[in-house]
Amino acid sequence: MRLPVVVGVDGSEGSLRALDWAAAEAARARLPLRVVHASLWEHYEGLRPPADPQVPGEQLLAEHLVASARDRVRDLSPEVSVVADVQPEDPVATLVRESHEASLVVLGSRGRGRIAGMLLGSVGLALAGRSHCPVVVIPARRPGAPATPGSVVVGISDATGPSAAAVFALAQAASRHGELTAVRAWRRPAHALLSHPPLPGSSSSAHRRQAEEHLEEVLKALETLEARKKQDSQDTQDTQDTQDSQEAHDDGSGAVVIHRSVAQGPAHQVLIEAAETAELLVVGARRTGGWHGLQLGPVNHAVLHYSPCPVAVVPDTYQG
Repeated sequence: MRLPVVVGVDGSEGSLRALDWAAAEAARARLPLRVVHASLWEHYEGLRPPADPQVPGEQLLAEHLVASARDRVRDLSPEVSVVADVQPEDPVATLVRESHEASLVVLGSRGRGRIAGMLLGSVGLALAGRSHCPVVVIPARRPGAPATPGSVVVGISDATGPSAAAVFALAQAASRHGELTAVRAWRRPAHALLSHPPLPGSSSSAHRRQAEEHLEEVLKALETLEARKKQDSQDTQDTQDTQDSQEAHDDGSGAVVIHRSVAQGPAHQVLIEAAETAELLVVGARRTGGWHGLQLGPVNHAVLHYSPCPVAVVPDTYQG
């Protein structure tokens, strides 16, 4: 089953950027798009929809909002199948529920109301920590250099083997016919002199070498995993009769160029710098169980607040 891309909208400028990004992603991945507006019928200042004694004014506003969003998608990406829905519920609870049947959930980093001035609103942060599928947060417009087309950056943690985030990032780079940069950060021992480069044979040099070796091991395992998946996909294609089915399985992952980047410094800083001209930054999150869902550490929080490009947070249990 081809799960849709879900995008949360609230009429803000940030949600329009999220809507445009989600429409482009749905078109690129040949997936349907589901536009969702969830609200507890909060009143928006300065907006007065026509009075209707049978329908609450806030509901009329919400229905107009999603209808406008649907029309915008049809203008931007007419090939995308799009549906729109209004849910009179808490936005976080609604989008978490939607994440059970979605390939991605997309939203803007800023919303309406008192939290509009924050780099990342409470909805985005809560959703990133509880979603069952990858969440992509779209930041404000970047003031610096434009993104390199097809460039995807992924953070490689200390974990052994390719993470769900790495698998997702490779698929994203493939769908863009682009390149993937795998970033492994490392830290010098506390007693090392920070004003000098690591000397051969020093503990700092050993830490860097360990980071390089670990990165190579992870990427080798990732490439093996993707080659196996591609072969399985090819076997499936052989049983299909239509060209559309064949195209849907051909993700072009074998053509992705993977760059290695091993850098000294705090992981969040290294990732943010690596993503300066990227189209997408991908990080993982570990599921802890219970109501809180995922454990968002300081790296997740930092990149969600300060990344210059869209950020995808991928649960470690995601199998896309």
